Amino acid sequence: MEFAAFSRVCEQLEGLSGRLEMIDLIASVLPTLPDEELPIFVRFVMGRVFPDWSPQKLGIGPNLLYEAIGYVAGRKKAEVVAAVNETGDVGCAVEQLLATKSQTSFFVEPLSLAGVYADFTRIARTDGSRSQREKLKIIKGLLGNAGALEGRYLSRLLLEELRIGVGEGNVRDAIAGAFDVDAALVAHAHQALNDLGEVALLARTGAAALQDVHIAPFRPVKMMLAQQGTIAGMVEDHGAVAVEYKYDGTRFQFHKVGDECRMYSRRLEEVTGAVPDVIEQLCTATTHDVILDGEVIAVSEGRPRPFQFVLRRFRRKHEVEAAMEKIELVPNVFDVLYLDGETLIDRPFSERREVLTEILSEYVAPQWVSDDTGALEAVYQDALDAGHEGVMVKTRGAAYTPGVRGRNWIKVKPAVDTIDLAVVGAEWGEGRRAHLFGSFLLACQDESGELLPVGKVATGLSDEDLAFIYRHLKEFVVAEKGKEIVLEPKAVFEVGYAEVQKSPNYVSGYALRFPRFVRLREDKSVAEIETLGGVAARYEQQFTSV
Repeated sequence: MEFAAFSRVCEQLEGLSGRLEMIDLIASVLPTLPDEELPIFVRFVMGRVFPDWSPQKLGIGPNLLYEAIGYVAGRKKAEVVAAVNETGDVGCAVEQLLATKSQTSFFVEPLSLAGVYADFTRIARTDGSRSQREKLKIIKGLLGNAGALEGRYLSRLLLEELRIGVGEGNVRDAIAGAFDVDAALVAHAHQALNDLGEVALLARTGAAALQDVHIAPFRPVKMMLAQQGTIAGMVEDHGAVAVEYKYDGTRFQFHKVGDECRMYSRRLEEVTGAVPDVIEQLCTATTHDVILDGEVIAVSEGRPRPFQFVLRRFRRKHEVEAAMEKIELVPNVFDVLYLDGETLIDRPFSERREVLTEILSEYVAPQWVSDDTGALEAVYQDALDAGHEGVMVKTRGAAYTPGVRGRNWIKVKPAVDTIDLAVVGAEWGEGRRAHLFGSFLLACQDESGELLPVGKVATGLSDEDLAFIYRHLKEFVVAEKGKEIVLEPKAVFEVGYAEVQKSPNYVSGYALRFPRFVRLREDKSVAEIETLGGVAARYEQQFTSV
């Protein structure tokens, strides 16, 4: 498939508003693609380049892209920035600039889907002191061979933000329709493989191939997620439930085969080198090949420390031994997904727990099982007294569902509600904060992954917070108009709020009352933020809570 044809499909999708129409269009394209292009198309149409489990990253920021566009279009970088500011969209600005570019090569080669992916792979593999220069050269080559429409989607893909409204659910259903297989089988295979591109290839083979999927060590899967809820509600719905401490730490996934051990963060980034002490603890705690799910906490004088202490270790690349002396980390393991070649995610949680206690000699997170609400509420209070965030309440018969935020796990914390949202914009501060971002536009996501604003936050941010966040986000400025800034959605804020209100002021239809910054969730990806359905449920729950 030529990249021009892919771009035309994207343009059609961008013009559609109905979910079923999108699914039908994607489903009509998938069977026409050869095996080598099918997974590339599937990932690209969702705005992704590599499988979710892959460590490969493009690492392209807006400024590098603007420099490449300026060169190809024969414009100064300032003109490119002005065009982006005017349109508010990198893709549309690039399309306009390439339509009138002054530098035309006599040796333009048509871009193919596979060729673009090969160049993206070269970009991801480029490192070292000259990496930015090499990446710039590759991007110039791509844009130099691109037509105007191709430029719109090529530039968005380089920033991994396609903005055509196609999410995992749409592509999952399109794969099912294209190859006449059950959507539930597609979803289950995706949970295990963490790559819809590979799932599409299996679906082409047939239902039997989708059923025969297994989790593989050193290929991390998304972590099961929880909703908010109450102990009493879970006991009423399920009877006896399992209750565990909710730690104020950082989630991890630990993989071990023989003597080889690796650890991944909740964003599926490998952090093995940053936590050799935790790796050794877990590696010596079992003789089996395993994939474990748990949380690392920082401990000082027997008390847990805030999760920022763990994050300092997780993102550290240098002087790790000195950091180990300052920050003691302790793992708490609460689930097992894989054991000695067998995938366990479809087994009930009660069975996985039995397996976990048998194979791990230390570090198993404590658990209480009961149908007595009063006894479990006492565990909750003990958790708070011990310095933890609260408790997790889990149904004992549930399978492990990677990446799913369901009602089989719920979290119970003190009364102040918090919500995780993506940072999609900002405004410059005033006075001594004039050189920093002073307030931030936050968004939830709909089922297609489109980001929908729900309000701004400006309170709860110290000067130190603002300085750190500015350093973290300044490379992701997409457009700027007066005091307002459009940001590439790369950061997640945890925000406290008094209540959710309906509001015509934001596209989501909702707004947060008295939002207050709690912390930057460096351990979370934008894919993990609250959904529009979750915001609506929070709104409705306000009228039913006692």
